[in-house]
Order: sequence, then C-alpha cells, then structure tokens
Amino acid sequence: MKHIGSVIFTLISMLFFSLLIISCKKDDDNSTPLVTIKDEVAARSNLTLMDLSLEQCGLSSTLDSAATFTVFAPTNEAFAASGIDAAKIGSLTDEELIDILLYHAIDTKYMAADLPAGPNAKIITVSGDSIFITNNFSGVYVNGIKVSTANILASNGVLHLISKVLMPPAGNIVVSALADTTFTYLAAAVVRASEGTTNVAGVLAGPGIYTVFAPTNQGFRDAGFATVDDINAADPNTLAAILTYHVLAGRVFSSDLTEGAQPTTLEGGALTISLLNGANVKGTGNSTAANIVGTNIMASNGVIHVIDKVLLKL
Repeated sequence: MKHIGSVIFTLISMLFFSLLIISCKKDDDNSTPLVTIKDEVAARSNLTLMDLSLEQCGLSSTLDSAATFTVFAPTNEAFAASGIDAAKIGSLTDEELIDILLYHAIDTKYMAADLPAGPNAKIITVSGDSIFITNNFSGVYVNGIKVSTANILASNGVLHLISKVLMPPAGNIVVSALADTTFTYLAAAVVRASEGTTNVAGVLAGPGIYTVFAPTNQGFRDAGFATVDDINAADPNTLAAILTYHVLAGRVFSSDLTEGAQPTTLEGGALTISLLNGANVKGTGNSTAANIVGTNIMASNGVIHVIDKVLLKL
C-alpha cells in the first residue's frame, strides 16, 4: 500500500508541475505587448511632440496597423535639441512632416542587437532615403545620433528612442549648403573657387562621398572676408585650396570623431580633432581650434558639420 501511495504521490506531483509549466508558458505568451507603436508613443510623456507630429500628418494610423516597423523616435528633448517645438511642427505641411517622420522608420523589426555593426551600414527607410547605422561597444548610432533607450517592444514592431531628430538630406552637399542661409558665404566661396583650376562645386556635387567642416558666415568674416563681395573678388585657386582643406573623403559622423585624430583632407593637409573640451577641429595654421557647433547634417553624398571659424593650413 505504501508503494501504491508513493506512486500516486509521484503522479500527482508530476501532474502539478506539468500544469505549472503550462501556466508559465501561457504567462510568457501573454508577455507579448498588445499595444501598437502608435499606442506606445501616445502613452509616453517624453514623446508628446512625436505623437503630435504623427497625429498632425495622419501617420498615427500607419503605426497603429498590422504592418511591422522599427521606429527611431526622437524624445521631446531631441526635438528641442533640433530647434523644433510644437509651433514649428504646426507650421510644417503634412508632406514635410511625413517626409521627416518616415525617415525615422524601417519596415522591418530590428532589435538593437540585430542592427548591423557598421560602421555606418546603410539601411533604406520607409521614405526611400538612407540612414547609416553603427552598432558597437559604446552603443547604437543612427546618422551619428545615439540611441538613448533601445528595444521598446510593441505588437507591430519596436521603438528605439534617439537624442536628436533625423533630418532627411535636402540634396548633395552643394544643394544642402545653398539651402541654408547659415552658409551664404560658404556657398559663394564654392561658386567662386570653381572658376579656377579646381571645380570645387563639381567635386562636392559629384559621385564621391565627403565630409565637410562648414564655416558659418561669421567664421568667414572673422577670417577677413567682410562681405560676400570680398569672396567674389578673391583668387579662385586660393579659395579652392582653403575649401578643400575643409573636406574629408568618406562619411564621417560626429560619433566617428576620436580624440587626437589627424585626418588628411582633400587638399592634402592634416587637421587635428579634439574632444576634451567639447568637439573642435584645428588647422595647422590656426592659433586656436574651431568649435564644432552643429553636427551630422545629412547630404545625399555625405555629411556636414558646422564650425565657427575658417580652417587654415598655413
């Protein structure tokens, strides 16, 4: 009888543990998020500007659908860092907002660990434009912008929060410079330089991939070009040498810059990068370094970083 009782006890125990395992599996199944990406955005207090943008242009329904997405979602702080507030969002057309927001979305689910290592691996977004991913020991970067929070799961994909708005390219480097009033002097210098032996505009608009450290208008004034007329009167070949000293071959995002690096420019001289007291870059002829005051402006054939002075070789 004791033996039979022991068997029954064993069977009951096995049944109990089997039911427990089945119950756990059901609980695991229920852990799959039931809310969509749209719901996740709407529920988060740090994504109110993202939610406003989606609602304004009608993309909320897209992110509420059964389609699968990876979305790099800028936080409210990211919008502020990009100079975009609710009033600015309200001033944009639906088409402009859609172009920007779809640049943040991929039609495949990528957990952070699944994103390519790169550096700067190209992925096509829902908008049809390219973004560039680097996934290394220091984190995930999109167009040089760091992912601040990864792997927020939704029923139709995943959200990754980023620290700045990703702006799609306006065109090639020349077109991007011409479209920004910050670079009026730079644009004039490119045009004037192209009248000499080096077609700088042709190079920067051509098939090559480049990184440009672009001086602001004030940077040119501080370098002795008081007006655009002074640029138009300058020797084209001198300007070409100055401008190509601001250009690196390849797409170098801010996240690719390293302390003490001395990249070779298109002109042939070297620059020095420092990250110890903010990001800055120095020419061999500069007494002080230029501050990098704006980063990762996308162009179809490269990237632009804004600096506050002209880089000099001699």
